[in-house]
Amino acid sequence: MNNPEIILASSSQTRQDLMNRLGLKYRCISPEIDESPRGETHADDLAKRLAFEKAHLIALDHPNAIIIGSDQVAWREHAPQAFIGKPLIVENAIAQLQANSGQNVYFSTALSVQHLSSGFEQTLVEHYHVKFRDLTLAEIERYIEMDQPLHCAGSFKCESLGISLFEQMIGQDQTTLMGMPMIQLCHILRKLEIQLP
Repeated sequence: MNNPEIILASSSQTRQDLMNRLGLKYRCISPEIDESPRGETHADDLAKRLAFEKAHLIALDHPNAIIIGSDQVAWREHAPQAFIGKPLIVENAIAQLQANSGQNVYFSTALSVQHLSSGFEQTLVEHYHVKFRDLTLAEIERYIEMDQPLHCAGSFKCESLGISLFEQMIGQDQTTLMGMPMIQLCHILRKLEIQLP
């Protein structure tokens, strides 16, 4: 493949920071899609559809580019059908973290890589989970004020002060928790003859 353009279908600063680790030239285009569930009964299915749709929307306009889409859905143990979204306001973040206190919270993080002109498409889901320690209301309020996790599913930023909320982090690739599974992305990009490292 002759040096195709790479486009990250996201406006997320965290995903851009992850992409920057690879030292590749790329640009971002934010896909405007409705992220509401459409009857999905498992977090994996919702994350996979959203990652595919984000990438595909941009790929239709840029068929010669490699498009990378990603999406993440959080859920508590034994409840993959009860999706934990972005809190958006402080009151919701407090409620989410109170519900997460002492619990295992799982993350289904989907990745979709598409290159329409060659017919390449691969979409997958990776998993990660964290065990929250028992949190007091004062700790929760202090954390939200300091880290402002209002646009993060589960109301925390693991790459920041959110690490202080956990007892344990369990998974193959910590970047899965951050919103884009980079080990899998590197594997797929090498299939597309992108040189890494």
